[in-house]
Amino acid sequence: MTAIKHALQRDIFTPNDERLLSIVNVCKAGKKKRNCFLCATVTTERPVQVNVVKVKKSDKGDFYKRQTAWALRDLAVVDAKDAVKENPEFDLHFDKVYKWVASSTVEKNTFISCIWKLNQRYLRKKIDFINVSSQLLEESVPSGENQSVAGGDEEAVDEYQELNAREEQDIEIMMEGCEYAISNAEAFAEKLSRELQVLDGANIQSIMASEKQVNILMKLLDEALKEVDQIELKLSSYEEMLQSVKEQMDQISESNHLIHLSNTNNVKLLSEIEFLVNHMDLAKGHIKALQEGDLTSSRGIEACTNAADALLQCMNVALRPGHDMLHAVKQQQQRFSDLREQFARRLASHLNSVFVQNISYYFMGNYRFTLILSLIKGHDQSSTLAQHSVELTLPNHHPFHRDLLRYAKLMEWLKNTDYGKYEGLTKNYMDYLSRLYEREIKDFFEVAKIKMTGTTREGKKFATLPRKESAVKQETESLHGSSGKLTGSTSSLNKLSVQSSGNRRSQSSSLLDMGNMSASDLDVADRTKFDKIFEQVLSELEPLCLAEQDFISKFFKLQQHQSISGTATSEAEEMDGGVLSRSYTSGVPQTVSSEKDMIRQMMTKIFRCIEPELNNLIALGDKIDSFNSLYMLVKMSHHVWTAQNVDPASFLSTTLGNVLVTVKRNFDKCISNQMKQMDEVKISKKSKVGILPFVAEFEEFAALAESIFKNAERRGDLDKAYIKLIRAVFVSVEKVANESQKTPRDVVMMENFHHIFATLSRLKISCLEAEKKEAKQKYTDHLQSYVIYSLGQPLEKLNHFFEGVEARVAQGIREEEVSYQLAFNKQELRKVIKEYPGKEVKKGLDNLYKKVDKHLCEEENLLQVVWHSMQDEFIRQYKHFEGLIARCYPGSGITMEFTIQDILDYCSSIAQSH
Repeated sequence: MTAIKHALQRDIFTPNDERLLSIVNVCKAGKKKRNCFLCATVTTERPVQVNVVKVKKSDKGDFYKRQTAWALRDLAVVDAKDAVKENPEFDLHFDKVYKWVASSTVEKNTFISCIWKLNQRYLRKKIDFINVSSQLLEESVPSGENQSVAGGDEEAVDEYQELNAREEQDIEIMMEGCEYAISNAEAFAEKLSRELQVLDGANIQSIMASEKQVNILMKLLDEALKEVDQIELKLSSYEEMLQSVKEQMDQISESNHLIHLSNTNNVKLLSEIEFLVNHMDLAKGHIKALQEGDLTSSRGIEACTNAADALLQCMNVALRPGHDMLHAVKQQQQRFSDLREQFARRLASHLNSVFVQNISYYFMGNYRFTLILSLIKGHDQSSTLAQHSVELTLPNHHPFHRDLLRYAKLMEWLKNTDYGKYEGLTKNYMDYLSRLYEREIKDFFEVAKIKMTGTTREGKKFATLPRKESAVKQETESLHGSSGKLTGSTSSLNKLSVQSSGNRRSQSSSLLDMGNMSASDLDVADRTKFDKIFEQVLSELEPLCLAEQDFISKFFKLQQHQSISGTATSEAEEMDGGVLSRSYTSGVPQTVSSEKDMIRQMMTKIFRCIEPELNNLIALGDKIDSFNSLYMLVKMSHHVWTAQNVDPASFLSTTLGNVLVTVKRNFDKCISNQMKQMDEVKISKKSKVGILPFVAEFEEFAALAESIFKNAERRGDLDKAYIKLIRAVFVSVEKVANESQKTPRDVVMMENFHHIFATLSRLKISCLEAEKKEAKQKYTDHLQSYVIYSLGQPLEKLNHFFEGVEARVAQGIREEEVSYQLAFNKQELRKVIKEYPGKEVKKGLDNLYKKVDKHLCEEENLLQVVWHSMQDEFIRQYKHFEGLIARCYPGSGITMEFTIQDILDYCSSIAQSH
């Protein structure tokens, strides 16, 4: 330890003008053994500052470094943990508590002793030493452990007494009065000694001179003692006189205390009686209302509500200790309990009757609607008038809710007082309402389906077709029946659509013909009608569900979050996941944790037919026209988004979200089937290809989709579908071009990619910008390829002649010397040129125009574009020949028998003549 102290003094504290007085090897309590040193130091300069410094070894372990320093004046408490037993742990309370464990108890005690001495010597604020032995604070620091390494002056810490300011001033004045005080210390000390002796003599004389005054003072003290004795005698006599008065006053005080205690007891007893009378006395009017009150009128309901609240207050009064032991209190509580049970039974019975009466009324009100619907389903020729006489609306239950909301406070009272009857009413309400809503919703969807399938593109009713039973009736009955499930034949509507659209274009490679009606066979009005009907269905369902949910929350008082565990295990609970208090997952009951779960479970029970009916309607819409999935995806997404903004966990949001998954699957299936049909497309070998059907129908699909998905929330789904479809279109176009026999491959590619580019440019679909550029590039490349291939070498002999010329030049013959070659002299050149007069050139171009006209289709109208490109290519070849003549036959005067202007005139006249 001594070597460490020397090293720390030398390396850390000496450079900082500090002296190391004590050191202890410690580690933090409760952590890994990472040792460090706590050092007590003082500065060598004044004013002296005392610090506690934490020193630890570096990470490499070759030197020590100063980590943290605390001023001793900031130390509030030193806790040694145990003043009796040896314990190496101790705490230092600075700005926070630092817990340490010393390597030995001796080092810990030595360090704490040093801290105590430094506190006594240098600090005015004293530190609290807790659980520290008093002997440890009194004994001095062992010289062997605490000897300073800076100069061996540790004892100066124990013996040195710092002078105060006045003492310093007196010493300075004394030294100024003696000139040799510094140069001759011995003479100065002798002088001080002599003066001290003189002062001692003066003090002794002063004490001897004051003896007379001391004697006088002693006499005065004796006289004062005599006066005190006389006063004590008088006080004793007074005390004897007061003793008798005290006894009399004690008797009077005890009598007054008894009287006061009696009065206090009487007041408290009166207060207890008043408390019981005021809080446990129910008015006769309230008792009569609870027993006989009219629950049908508004005034009677209000009286019963007030009486029920008063009864609940009486029953819930917080009795004081001992009240429950009183016989009268027990009787009153039993009376209240009987009243509560009687009124709860009467209220539950009445509300059950209200449920039955109101629901029966609404069933009767819907009888005419059901009768009309039955007529629709039972007629063939006359069903058109009937179906248009029925409005696509759901009944409004606001009057029913309004009548029941009068009992909302009573339902809250029943919930707080008799939860069993409250739960029974809830179950009955759900049972009655589920039957009512199931009938209304199924009838509502029946009307919607009939309206959807009631007309063809020409506006004729399916019922008017020359068949014994209409296709719509057969399909509707097979779709709905008694259970509302989508069953029966999957091809009746498809066969019907083919019959009603025999005069329209029908192609097996149609992009949209997937066993359903072809998109080209459907009128925009039909799709718009379907969109409006589907939107009306959703718009009718939303307020119905929201109104019922709002009513349930208000009527059954489910605003507060609560946790309720139930025990009922009826068939309805097991089938629907529990009515109120239980939900079942894989047969394991789970406690409902909030009012939202309770409301959602009630809504699921009441509206359990909505989701299957919506799925059936979606299946029917998809069967009528696969494009309806686009409309349904947009509408359903919007309604789901709206419902989630209101309450993401509500029944409406959850149900619409589940149905949206089905709609999205239908949409994906539609896209997949379209891609499959493109992959299976076949072309005729006897006719030219032209614009492929799926290219034209992709344009129709994109135009329709853009109009449907404008500002839609699910735009991302359409963009993904676009990418898949356009890539499939590209692949299929190339496949058809490769298989084409009558039409050149370049023509198929050029025309179809030109059509695709024009479509994407017109629709401006941002996600297909790359495909638009690719389509344009393919169109340009195949246009150039077709022009070069079709034009070929219109001046064939002249072309072969100049190819030979270029070959001679390539072999190293100078261009101006080519004319000296026998096969390529001027006479041979003139002979070849004479074979291509202007008349022959025009005839060749005319034949070329006819050939191109046969290849190209009229629909895309690219003939003039291709012809203009061929004209430019021919002029390029002409200029190439003229350049070779000018370079290889200079000064010969040889020229072609037709000019560029002649070529332009030939091409223009040919184009105009056709």
